[in-house]
Amino acid sequence: MSLLRLLSKLPLPSLHRLGTALYFIAGRLLRWRRALALRNLAPAFPDKSERELAAILDQSYRNLGDLVAEIIWAGGASRAELGERVLVENADLINDETRAGRSVLLMTAHFCNWEWQVLAGNLHLDRPMSPVYKPQRVGAIDRFLRETRSRFGGEPIPHKKLTRVLLRRRSEAQVYAMVADQTPTVDEPKHWSRFLNRDTAFFVGADAIARILQAPVFFVRMRRVERGRYVMCVSKLTAPPYPKGESTHVIERYVRALEDEVRASPADWLWIHNKWKYTRPAPSAKDASALSR
Repeated sequence: MSLLRLLSKLPLPSLHRLGTALYFIAGRLLRWRRALALRNLAPAFPDKSERELAAILDQSYRNLGDLVAEIIWAGGASRAELGERVLVENADLINDETRAGRSVLLMTAHFCNWEWQVLAGNLHLDRPMSPVYKPQRVGAIDRFLRETRSRFGGEPIPHKKLTRVLLRRRSEAQVYAMVADQTPTVDEPKHWSRFLNRDTAFFVGADAIARILQAPVFFVRMRRVERGRYVMCVSKLTAPPYPKGESTHVIERYVRALEDEVRASPADWLWIHNKWKYTRPAPSAKDASALSR
């Protein structure tokens, strides 16, 4: 923890050099998770050659090194320094909702620099953004990330406490943010969708949250302009009233928006994440019979 705090005082160019060193060690020397990343990447882009896939993967490791450097830097960056590096478009779409007394759900992914999204967003929103997160296994890293995410406002919410927080704040206009491309465990409720040419499992919690709050849902896109500089853009995915009897209205729209993002800039997605841990189970005889009717 103290080391991360010390490093956060360094200028970003110095930390970017550290990120380059991490890329070289992890991506080139150790080839960390490279086989997994290629297994994830190849089916998504079957029209690309091995050389093209290798180039995408190499750039994704470079981007990951920069991401680590930028997360550390954010622990000591000022509002002005962070705001100068992230341009936020359409923030008033969110402010219009909270000013009208409605809570908002923001959905994003492990894409570009998702950690800066919280910080940059809180520079432009009337209500602080509260990111939902899974605590890290290493306590020092978890504390650093939690404290960094809350620097400019907002309260990071552990995912296991989310329902309790939602019910407690239900009458208040709040802004919640989810990185929603994580994979549910085999025994958790899930939504299967065709994503990057494969059957892919997604959490269904976003639909439940949107219905509990009767909240509009927005997708947060992010583009890398140059090293250490980004553009965030907010766009509406859907809004209440939500269809009755349809439990995956929100998440399916998120899947389609995320797929567009990944196809537009594949090196900015986190391919080392094991998104396809298991395959879609075959339908039961009862399900097959229902589908054939």
